[in-house]
Parts: sequence; structure tokens; C-alpha cells
Amino acid sequence: MKSHPRAAGRSISLALLASAFIFGACKKKPEVAPTPQAEPAAPAVDSAAIRDSIARAQAARDAELARRRAYDDSVRRANEAASANAEQTNLRNAITAVIHFDFDRSELRDDARATLDAKIPVLMANSDVNIRVAGHTDERGSVEYNIALGQRRAATAKRYLMERGVAANRIETVSFGEGRPLSDDHDEGSWSQNRRDEFEITAGGARLTRPRT
Repeated sequence: MKSHPRAAGRSISLALLASAFIFGACKKKPEVAPTPQAEPAAPAVDSAAIRDSIARAQAARDAELARRRAYDDSVRRANEAASANAEQTNLRNAITAVIHFDFDRSELRDDARATLDAKIPVLMANSDVNIRVAGHTDERGSVEYNIALGQRRAATAKRYLMERGVAANRIETVSFGEGRPLSDDHDEGSWSQNRRDEFEITAGGARLTRPRT
């Protein structure tokens, strides 16, 4: 039996449509590119505020540096003043150091010579300084005898200084005998303290110059 030509044409058309449908279904859908997102805008830079902040920080550092320098200068000046005062005290103490004598003697002991030797460079470095040497005794002996003994003791110290270059007119002597004891007790410990020469600066001692070494 022969197929009808019109029916055969329909079959071919249906086959072509089915193929086209299947082919279309198998094709991938095109990918859609994501929409680019705009980056957030950077905040505006306040140049004046930055400059002000830097200037304030620098000013704070400068102020702290100035404070530290002022403190350091203050400490240095205080130390220099303390050192200068200590030096003045030491020079003055060298001039005014006391010497002692044995009982009823006016000769210098070795310790007395050492004390006088320490006075000489200070006196030579300060030619405007004048001193007074006061001789003292203990209570034993008469008042008259002790006045004379005290004078001999003062004269001995003056002579020692003069022989080593201190001008005679810079040294005054006086004797108080037993009249000005350091100790009022009546024993050898007290008497040994009272047998002495004392030294007093009478002129030129406001500011002492350190001797050259």
C-alpha cells in the first residue's frame, strides 16, 4: 500500500520541528555578566585639619623639650651653686682650723704644722684676706702667766706663716689666756681642748679664690 504524499510531508515537518525543539533545549543560555558595582567614594581629605594636627603635635614636643631643658639647666645651676658653696666652706675651714698645744708649751706639734701648712696656699691665693690668731690656755696657772702663754702661742703660729710667705701685716695676734675655754670641765680631756690657737678672718673673706694646683 502506498503512503499518501501529503501525509509523508507532514511527518517530515513534524520530525524537523521535534529536532529543532530538542536542539534548542540543549543549547546553554548565555551567562549574564554581573553589573559592576561602583566603589564607595573616598572621604574628602581636610588638609588644613591635618596641618593643624601636625602643628599641635610639634608644639607639644617643643614645649616638652623646652621644659626638660629648663629642668636640666635648673639642676645644673643648683649643682654648680652647691659645689661652689662647698668649695667656699672648705677654703674658709682651712683658714680657720684650730691648732692645739701641749701643756705649758708654745712650740708647734706635728699636727699643728700640718694644719698651718694647709692654710698657706689659701692665704697666698687670697692676698686681700687678713686673719687674727687668738692664743688660749687651760685654767692652770695664774691669769697673768696664761695671758703671756697665750700670746706666745699666737706669735708662734704667726711666725710660722710669715716664714712661708704670708705678710706680717695680714696677721694680727691676741691672747685670751684661760678666759675663753671650750670646755669648763676640770680634767685633761677638757684642758687639752682649751690649749689652742684660733684663727678668724678679719678682712677679705667674702669670696675666696681656690689655690692653683
